[in-house]
Amino acid sequence: MRVLVLGSGAKDHAITWLFSQSRLIEGLYVAGGNVGTAAIAVNLADLDPSSPEDVYKACLDYAINFVFVGTEAPLFTGVIDYLNERGINTFGAPMHALALEGDRQFARNFTGRHNIPVPGNRMFEDEQSLSQFLRRHEGEQFVLKKNALAPSRIMINSSDHDKLMSFARTILPKDAIMLEESLKGLPITITVFTDNNGYLMLPLCSDYTHSEEGDSGAPTGGMGSICPVPLDRVEKQAIIEQIIEPTLYGMRVEQIAYKGVLTFSVIITNNGPVLVDYHVRFNDPATQAIVPLIKSDIIEILQAMDQDRLSEVTLSVTTQSAVAVVVASRGYPEAPETGKEVAPLPLSIRNNMFQGKPFVFYGAVQEKEGKALTSGGRNITLVGLGRNIIEANKHAYEYVDEVQFDGAWYRSDIGNKFFEH
Repeated sequence: MRVLVLGSGAKDHAITWLFSQSRLIEGLYVAGGNVGTAAIAVNLADLDPSSPEDVYKACLDYAINFVFVGTEAPLFTGVIDYLNERGINTFGAPMHALALEGDRQFARNFTGRHNIPVPGNRMFEDEQSLSQFLRRHEGEQFVLKKNALAPSRIMINSSDHDKLMSFARTILPKDAIMLEESLKGLPITITVFTDNNGYLMLPLCSDYTHSEEGDSGAPTGGMGSICPVPLDRVEKQAIIEQIIEPTLYGMRVEQIAYKGVLTFSVIITNNGPVLVDYHVRFNDPATQAIVPLIKSDIIEILQAMDQDRLSEVTLSVTTQSAVAVVVASRGYPEAPETGKEVAPLPLSIRNNMFQGKPFVFYGAVQEKEGKALTSGGRNITLVGLGRNIIEANKHAYEYVDEVQFDGAWYRSDIGNKFFEH
């Protein structure tokens, strides 16, 4: 199979690495890619991954027969539909399914029709009605999100009226605001491959989404992740029966099922699992934590998906645990500095070749005039592996300071809450 991966983030590097391990791969290309994907695939740096016409032309030029889309931008410009109409096999959600992520009101109506537990919520379209509601519920904590697609988990969780309204004023001129009750519990990221008949669930993750230790500070696209999450059998079964299977059944009966990935953001509360959001793509950094644990050939999985027999596949994974730590640029998430030169990594971890060493997945790092330069907020993810989360945490942090550029920073508590007590 000749594969084109669309994307340039760390999760795209991780997926590209997974393809590179397949015994069935004949050609591997990435658009636009980064310095990490360049070591294992052909980067098509000048190709706009969000242009359906350009992607299709690249498929013809390079004899691509499968396009893998795990990131949001190409999905929302219709790349999947355009390629499918022209006979190119794809992995990703078509336009008619994007409302699950791109329209929270649609998603809440969908969950209501299929009895899927979600936080209490209301939609607001103007400042006055939102402010009046918050005044009536003085001191209660709420989450505010924009209704439409919001990359990097743009939201606020607060009980402060003025902070909530200040955030709302940045959204309301262009979009409606979703207000939700603030839930206490363990955040879980659930990733499933889907086809028209069934699904294949990947190992469960727990992401660290705030900028400061102890899950305080500003919301980010993700500063770390652990995998797998140590849930008991009852908790896992509740997730499957109350969230995953009702969702996929609803997608089939409402004719929005597709062949690709669906990610569930869930909180495990004292009253059971509650769905917070759908994502019709991979999440970062959960993907980086999952990929090193997969032993199955990714192309064999995709061939089963193409034939609508994913439910027959048994995923083979290692018995190890993974801890992913994201190294970010100074100023992230508000205003990340860019153009900082990244020092070469030690050969022992540079290309994910040596067993026992952490995996390195590049994000916003591009090569320019022979130098690796930061180009965005989250730059490199290190993934430590071990017999358990304690050992995986140790292996990740043992090498994290080898990532060197001016202003580099990371959280030092990824995984701690799972083993400190």
